[in-house]
Amino acid sequence: MPSGFWRGRRVLITGHTGFKGAWLCLWLRGLEAKLTGYALAPASAPNLWDIVGAETRSVIADIRDPARVREAVLAADPQIVIHMAAQALVRESYRDPLGTYATNVIGTGALLQACRELVNLQCVLIVTSDKVYENHGAGRAFEEGDRLGGEDPYSSSKACAELLTAAFRASFFGDGPPIASVRAGNVIGGGDWSADRLIPDCVRAIESGSKVTLRYPEAIRPWQHVFEPLSGYLALAQALVQTPEGAPRAVNFGPDPASFCAVREVVDAFSARFTGKPGWQPGTAAQPPEAHALSLSSGLAERALGWRPCLSIAESLAWTADWYQAHAAEEDMLRFSEAQIAKYRALRGGGE
Repeated sequence: MPSGFWRGRRVLITGHTGFKGAWLCLWLRGLEAKLTGYALAPASAPNLWDIVGAETRSVIADIRDPARVREAVLAADPQIVIHMAAQALVRESYRDPLGTYATNVIGTGALLQACRELVNLQCVLIVTSDKVYENHGAGRAFEEGDRLGGEDPYSSSKACAELLTAAFRASFFGDGPPIASVRAGNVIGGGDWSADRLIPDCVRAIESGSKVTLRYPEAIRPWQHVFEPLSGYLALAQALVQTPEGAPRAVNFGPDPASFCAVREVVDAFSARFTGKPGWQPGTAAQPPEAHALSLSSGLAERALGWRPCLSIAESLAWTADWYQAHAAEEDMLRFSEAQIAKYRALRGGGE
């Protein structure tokens, strides 16, 4: 993948003020893409976007507003669209199921409808979730052709977004630019302060000297550093533009199976890198149900794109802890973040 592919390309990223979106903007800015972001204002303070996002053209608006989405899309005239705007939390989906469906389904539809008017569009990536699959707890790694489903509003809404994407692709983009969906697991990395996420909960516990309360300490999740799926998204987008006939239209980007581990193990390993680690305690309040085990097969990504994860769970946690320690030490976090991306790209041989 020659690094010049992104130079000068117009890219629209929805959800750019979020954790993954801010990292993707920083990465693409380093590759000299011409970026426009569309998202709500950051949901937390502090947040990664305020650290790294100053040089990106930013539209602060709601993905559920079709007229505003259309206006921003046509003004940006993107060649590549990467749709990351979402309500991304399972527990929040129980608190606000209709809002979750509106964002994840209607928002996706509003974006794709606007993309129909673009004459220079080359491809669209719709970012969903590893939770789009119907999960009966069998423990088998999910493959792209497995049945979609979801028993909670978040998972169901993401499966609906997949179905909507497939319908728009078949109905309106059959002879047009390719549209693909991408599915990844639980991402970790520096700069995440979101509510109801494990690493941010650990960071807040370390700062306050309290223990982390875990809802499901034995739950197995496919942990991966945020750079891993982002590198896959960029690889797939490039393939969709350069070799559209052979590029898949739905791809898992999961970690190595050795990185599948329990929630409590992640807390122990992450906290061990800090002085005065907080430890954890099981939650006692009633919690909405979540799948005990969830894993993805990335075989298609390797076969079609030559993509495979390159960070172990220990390395992912170390890079994440290093970022928060540097932030606590008041280092220049824009430069630190750029250096982490450069280090990761070097591991992949300098490509995207």
